[in-house]
Amino acid sequence: MHNNNLKDEVIRISGASPIKCMKCGKCSATCPSFNDMEIAPHMFVDMVVKGRIEELMASNATAHCLSCFACVERCPRGVEPANIIEAIRVIKLRKSGSVQLTPAQIASVIDTEIPQQALVSAFRKFRK
Repeated sequence: MHNNNLKDEVIRISGASPIKCMKCGKCSATCPSFNDMEIAPHMFVDMVVKGRIEELMASNATAHCLSCFACVERCPRGVEPANIIEAIRVIKLRKSGSVQLTPAQIASVIDTEIPQQALVSAFRKFRK
């Protein structure tokens, strides 16, 4: 997939508007994982704008994001950095071609203690 196609895919999956970012850094300042991330949330957004998706996919920064949405709450422009990071995770997972989850398999892996939102999220991630 070409970088522009990857950029468009990140924007489509995330539903975010990275172009609205004014690079204030409030998202990174509020991030509890900031010290562990090699690429801070505001940098993720900037790299998507610049089409540097392959670089983001090669980093481990997505593994450090807690998906706590503190960055989303703090952003004055509604850019939603956590959604962008999650989109990178999804694309990375799909591109690896690893785990696939079919609707028929859900019953065998379901845990009654898992919230429905987590199940839906897992289904989206592990299905092409």
